[in-house]
Amino acid sequence: MDEKRVYDDRRRVTVASLATGQGVATVRVASDRVGQFGLEHRCDARDVATGGKRVYVATPDGVLAGDGESDGSTSGEFDSLGFDDAVAVTADGDHVLAADADGTVARYRDGEWHSLGSVGDVRALSGEFVAAADGVYQVTGDGEGDDAGDGSLRNVGLDDVRDVAGEGVPLAATGDGLYRLGNGWLCEHEGAFETVASSRIDGTERAHAATAETLYARKDDEWTTVDLPVAGAVTGVAYGECVYAVTRDGTFLVDASPDRTADGTGGWRHRSLGLPDVAGLAVV
Repeated sequence: MDEKRVYDDRRRVTVASLATGQGVATVRVASDRVGQFGLEHRCDARDVATGGKRVYVATPDGVLAGDGESDGSTSGEFDSLGFDDAVAVTADGDHVLAADADGTVARYRDGEWHSLGSVGDVRALSGEFVAAADGVYQVTGDGEGDDAGDGSLRNVGLDDVRDVAGEGVPLAATGDGLYRLGNGWLCEHEGAFETVASSRIDGTERAHAATAETLYARKDDEWTTVDLPVAGAVTGVAYGECVYAVTRDGTFLVDASPDRTADGTGGWRHRSLGLPDVAGLAVV
């Protein structure tokens, strides 16, 4: 399960956390090199998110929280925050949102969960957005007042939403297409999309989306097919020094620019982790 490689000391190490059917796994990546990986905590991990240096995991027994170590990994010790039968989680710093199997969405603050409302069949959370069978919902209210439970859910449209990306311009993956929120929801690409991710770092926006067969990347406002070196449905994309992706069957991929690869060619590198049923990916 564990694999170690020697890194060039000049390379920054990024730690990715994965939600898998066997538990929470971590993968250490230095530029394009996939190094040490292993299972940090055994559980049925349904979703994973990072906020600050903490890792949050949605499990049938509730939301778990692990403190990151100085190198970005976790100690393997996770505390339960409660909220049984969690199916999705997202975090922004100390702000944590989670959803359970009954569709209840709640905010965690000051050691307590505060319900924001219920929707039908939550599939994913990102930022202030909820992807559900009956549409995209947006969290209103920041919970920063005297009553931390202030807030509610507002339906903002669409149907059969499988995933949502709330950073930058909001994106939604649905059963009939990929949508961008502008003056209403605008269809960016037709198809049965399962996964979407976006990032805004130092003014640069990046976005990826995937169907069961194909990964797409947005470049200059156009969505183009990504030629991956492996087959398999992409179930998570995250951003850091490079672009990171993972397939459902446990193949981890890194897309590095030429200046971050030893041979100067850039492109996708991959490594099979031997961990199937991967449901999510987050980067510390």
